[in-house]
Amino acid sequence: MTKTTLRIGSASGFWGDTEFSAAQLIEHGNIDVLVFDYLAEITMSLLSRVKAKDPAQGYAPDFISTMRPLMKEIKARGIKVVANAGGVNPSACRAALVAAAQAEGVDLKIAAVLGDDLMPQVEALRAAQTKEMFSGAPFPQKVMSANAYLGAFPIAAALSAGADIVVTGRCVDSAVTLGPLIHAFGWSATDYDRLAQGSLAGHLIECGTQTTGGNYTDWESVPGWDDMGFPIAECRADGSFVITKPEGTGGLVCPSTVGEQMLYEIGDPRAYILPDVVCDFTGVTLTQLGPDQVEVKGARGRAPTDQAKVSVTYADGFRAMSLFMIGGIDAGPKAHRVGAAMLARLRRYFAQRGWPDFSETSVEAIGAEDTYGPHARSNSREVMLKVGVRHPMKDALELFSREVAPLALMSAPAITGFTGGRPKVQPVVRLFSCLVPKAQVVTSIDMGEQTVPAPQWSGQPFNPASLPAVTGPLPAANAFARGVRTVPLVRLAWGRSGDKGDAANIGIIARRPEFLPFIRAALTEQAVAGYFAHLVKGKVERFDLPGTHALNFLLQEALGGGGIASIRMDPQAKAYAQMLLDFPVPIPAEMAI
Repeated sequence: MTKTTLRIGSASGFWGDTEFSAAQLIEHGNIDVLVFDYLAEITMSLLSRVKAKDPAQGYAPDFISTMRPLMKEIKARGIKVVANAGGVNPSACRAALVAAAQAEGVDLKIAAVLGDDLMPQVEALRAAQTKEMFSGAPFPQKVMSANAYLGAFPIAAALSAGADIVVTGRCVDSAVTLGPLIHAFGWSATDYDRLAQGSLAGHLIECGTQTTGGNYTDWESVPGWDDMGFPIAECRADGSFVITKPEGTGGLVCPSTVGEQMLYEIGDPRAYILPDVVCDFTGVTLTQLGPDQVEVKGARGRAPTDQAKVSVTYADGFRAMSLFMIGGIDAGPKAHRVGAAMLARLRRYFAQRGWPDFSETSVEAIGAEDTYGPHARSNSREVMLKVGVRHPMKDALELFSREVAPLALMSAPAITGFTGGRPKVQPVVRLFSCLVPKAQVVTSIDMGEQTVPAPQWSGQPFNPASLPAVTGPLPAANAFARGVRTVPLVRLAWGRSGDKGDAANIGIIARRPEFLPFIRAALTEQAVAGYFAHLVKGKVERFDLPGTHALNFLLQEALGGGGIASIRMDPQAKAYAQMLLDFPVPIPAEMAI
């Protein structure tokens, strides 16, 4: 009999999330499915290095240690588990799970979804002159990993074959949620609106507590940070669902916490492109049904594209970052001079040895609001000086590392608090994103002796120009007839920001629908580009989401390379929304806020 509802709990938002979440959801969440999201683009390159040293590794080992003590309870309750913990070695992850289940005396069917690893095709991709999908850059030389983003249908096929636990390599984060929904409700590959809703459910819970009050603009209103409730999506066969959390846990589930997460790390909300469907979130509605219960409806779907996105990581020199405190009067100016002197000294020694200059440098006085650029207000008497550098030669940065501490005796007073000793020299790993025809990505399912066929990919060419225009409300001509006053954006809106490679997004949600016209009039693409001109080198685009009275901004070339390639203090745009919430917005003098 086909189920009519399915409760899916998300226990991990990244590799390194809390070890206590899975037990919370199993024991107190009344869930049918437990899902984990472990993989970011850079995680794949780190796991590739681990696998190169030991072919039996290359997956997230914490998944095994988390699962083992819970296996008996999972079996007893009939809970299915789906995780992308397989990293670059899903079959080895499956083998480790099988061994753990045997050690616990639990009979569990475990499947691994394979096919995302495109390392065998790297030379062919280079020969085909594959370009970076955003910048048009040529294919890199020193590739560390190459993985296609898989979808949800292979996960559903493994569950239909009787798997209790399914592990994958690089799939889209939302697929671990969509797969169980396809399996439970019998959705087909052309049920686009349901697939879009299921994908949105996965997107909302994939970052764990970010949808239950974590990283929320109104952080002071969120109770229980010490026992945050992990998210549960209670999904219906028609695609609609309710976001909630285990009763009695900390956190907050309301339209604005859920809405912030919906906007997190998306681009054009008309076309959130996934392997199984192209999602349109512009008409999504969020309705409070009760305490910590938000109903989500309105996502629409289009046919998937005929291309698969591939995440390639590659080596690009080395980086090092020093961090220490400078105190006292004029701490910020002192820090800036110390940083400049540090770089000048090293450049002189590089020249003496015939070494090239730094590839990139970044000097930031944390506490002097350097990340705010021209919008800084601080005159702090204590700052942390961060000097980040990149160089093609490891020896050059080893010299930099040794020469940081001597500045304490030859420059400004009150230098102290060196963090972690000498700076560590690390390889720079960059992300290269590209598209390949789906026909080049062949998936399979490993269930040991059991043979399970994997479903074929589908799709059709996608033309962004065919997307319908979305227009938002504009201020009335007489909106300021009785005068004007200016308030910071935070009094009118909530905000959340995130990253995708070197791009950042900032989602802004109006606290009340009547605020949106004035927010929209103030936050033009040009205004936001100007506000972040000290950080953003590329194009700024704005998109409307009328259903949630929201805007989404996409900022290209915004993160100094992004991820661990960046030497900025905020390489993932975590603080960008908070900075924009200071933006001055003119409103009618009589408007109540």
